[in-house]
Amino acid sequence: CTHYLFIVVVAVNSTLLVINAGDYIFYTDWAWTSFVVFSIANTLMVTVGAVYYLTFTGVPGTATHYGLIMQVYTWVAKVAWFGLGYPVDFVVHPMWIPSCMLLDLAYWATKKNKHSLIFFGGVLVGMSFPLFNMVQLMLIADPLETAFKYPRPTLPPYMTPIEPQVGKFYNSPVALGAGAGAVLACTFAALGCKLNTW
Repeated sequence: CTHYLFIVVVAVNSTLLVINAGDYIFYTDWAWTSFVVFSIANTLMVTVGAVYYLTFTGVPGTATHYGLIMQVYTWVAKVAWFGLGYPVDFVVHPMWIPSCMLLDLAYWATKKNKHSLIFFGGVLVGMSFPLFNMVQLMLIADPLETAFKYPRPTLPPYMTPIEPQVGKFYNSPVALGAGAGAVLACTFAALGCKLNTW
């Protein structure tokens, strides 16, 4: 029961992150910075949880199962936010399953070697997650068009527009997110393994 509760919490929190990222995308010039931040944050949540369950059971395929459950709960959370008045395209749910499949592949291909799972699996998840998320963003309606259709009377306090630093984050959010994620996800994967040794 606790395990599934953990997955629900992760899925809902990830949707909250995406909502915040959506706010930035619609109302400020910080769209790419926001994309990088929520990609890394979601990479943390998916890597720690998937590696934990994968090493807990020792069965390749468990990470994909974890990703599937998270995907379903994230869809449920998206519908809940839609029920609260957010437009459907406002909430871009993360793509959990493909990255989890890469974790399973790294674990299976190295004959259940935890260190290989940490290094290879971590790099694969960190590099792939921003890519799959950007595909999601490209498949939805134009964010600005959606924003004009659904104006909000007031902006939340953290939404004060800031002048963008063009050339720093704007060049390639996928590359920045993948580069940072590839390094950090190894640490996240190690944490997931460590959770089984307490």
